[in-house]
Amino acid sequence: MTLNEARELFPHIKSGKIYFNHAATGPFSKNVLSIVNEYLLQRSETNIDNFRELMEVTGETKKYLCQMLNCTADRIAFVDNTSNGLNILAQGIKWKKGDSIILNDIEFPANVYPFLNLEKEGVEVEFVKSKNGIVSADDIICSIKPSTRLISISYVQFLTGYKVDLEKIGNVCREKGIIFSVDAIQGLGAFTLDVEKNKVDFISCGTAKWLLGMQGLAFIYISEKLQQQLEPKYVGWLSVENAWNHLDYNLNLKKTADALQGGTINALGVFGLLPSLKLFSEFGYKNVEERIIENSTHFIKKLLEIGIHPILKQCGKKNLSGIISFKHGKANHILEELRKREIYCSVREGMVRLSPHFYNTLEEIDFVVDEIKNIL
Repeated sequence: MTLNEARELFPHIKSGKIYFNHAATGPFSKNVLSIVNEYLLQRSETNIDNFRELMEVTGETKKYLCQMLNCTADRIAFVDNTSNGLNILAQGIKWKKGDSIILNDIEFPANVYPFLNLEKEGVEVEFVKSKNGIVSADDIICSIKPSTRLISISYVQFLTGYKVDLEKIGNVCREKGIIFSVDAIQGLGAFTLDVEKNKVDFISCGTAKWLLGMQGLAFIYISEKLQQQLEPKYVGWLSVENAWNHLDYNLNLKKTADALQGGTINALGVFGLLPSLKLFSEFGYKNVEERIIENSTHFIKKLLEIGIHPILKQCGKKNLSGIISFKHGKANHILEELRKREIYCSVREGMVRLSPHFYNTLEEIDFVVDEIKNIL
């Protein structure tokens, strides 16, 4: 698939919009609209009880997620959002008083509150302090103590776009027997995430941003070893073996991640996610990543030329993502003026946050930078 073929799939481009806001919400492609309309037609008329097809689509969708994660489908379960995915982990571990968890002070709250909620059980939560909007792998590793039981960090930081060295953290966690959890929502879709290479034990990831899916659908990855240690606080009728033997109330939990997918999932969300995952596969995961980094390095260069200093201006490519942010006293004014020009981005914590995806072009970036210069 060529870049132009990919761009043809997004209706907002033809309407003249420049959408640099994938870190907030990803747009739907024509392929997503098509399969969603087909699903609605089925449920309203042609195949109302389409449970069998849902199971087939669920399996295929997990297959594509496996390609991005280098795992098997039995390690993935669908949930409703990133927070609840992380709550499965936080509430399932057998904690001891004095156990500690390492977070950092610029995490998105979804990766904070599920763990802060454990303080009433005697678990200590420690926040690594950021430096100029960055928390590096070394910062995390240097904060490890004998009591550290779990480390949870975002693959990509939601404010600055800093992509942390997961492999470096994962190697230390595996060596020390620390559970390694990753909030992947700002990274997956722009990048793949090899759970084996990076020694990740748990992932929670919503699908409505870089994965170009729907709100109300997320997934978790859990390693087999970690699942064996977990005591799930919540189970449902589909959590058990022989679930269709309805009147045999045998709480024999499945050994796969499906044990954590206890009931009806967001069927429309799963149908809608599949064509987006196919798009990444057809364009090529490596090609997606290369275009993301090309866009970001170009964006940084062009912003510096007009006197704007992105937070990650001194970072190497390995720590860049699809997010480019800069602080400005007129951040909200810039946001509103760009919207008038049908250019879409966000303001977070006083930062203008721009987040183009792989299908956005260098020419669009140049145009946006020129408009920012005109606004200022």
